[in-house]
Amino acid sequence: MHAYDPRAFPPFAVTVDLAVFTVRDGLLNVLLVERGEDPYRGAWALPGGFVRPEESAGAAARRELAEETGLSRATVQDRHLEQLRTYSEPDRDPRMRVVSVAYTALLPDLPEPRGGGDAARARWTPLDAASPLAFDHDRILADAYDRVGAKLEYTCLATSFCPAEFTLGELQQVYETVWGVALDRPNFRRKVLATPGFVEPVEGPPRRTGGRGKPAALYRAGTASALHPPLLRPEGRQS
Repeated sequence: MHAYDPRAFPPFAVTVDLAVFTVRDGLLNVLLVERGEDPYRGAWALPGGFVRPEESAGAAARRELAEETGLSRATVQDRHLEQLRTYSEPDRDPRMRVVSVAYTALLPDLPEPRGGGDAARARWTPLDAASPLAFDHDRILADAYDRVGAKLEYTCLATSFCPAEFTLGELQQVYETVWGVALDRPNFRRKVLATPGFVEPVEGPPRRTGGRGKPAALYRAGTASALHPPLLRPEGRQS
């Protein structure tokens, strides 16, 4: 048996890339940074960077998110980042062989970012206006969008984007914003109310709507974290 010789294998770097989404002004936005260094200086990209020798990929993802956006370490530490997949095509980075571990998250109530680290600027960008991006980040972003869309189907995440007390119309708007589809109101209402633990009614008078319709009943987030059955996107109408 041959002894293991690490010099027999060419070295490569490991990076993290982050696709972080939020809902702002009724639109699904993604967090982008303007690259301040080559390659792709001046181009927009997903936040990210190299994993340090003493770090795990998850720790590097949170550090890079804080450094490149100006978000506080406390803000970043409390947020759930979900590992998306690994991107390892040999030519994905012109500097050297780089393998990236991508993370994604759909998060509410994030502050306005500011550039830091090797990022010249950071901003929230409507998803429809995000491309083209540096490296293979368009592909990562597309994969991440598919993932967060599915999270709304199987989890109660949508309630995080509503006020503490909300109408079913406000909840429906979150789904329509992320999925990019118009949902049938009676059908949506029926499915939500039939899903155990999704929402709970709020006692007291209903809240008047902004239009001429009847006052709308108020709800709060329920105790469930997963939806059984799932609330699936209309077939054939996915973005």
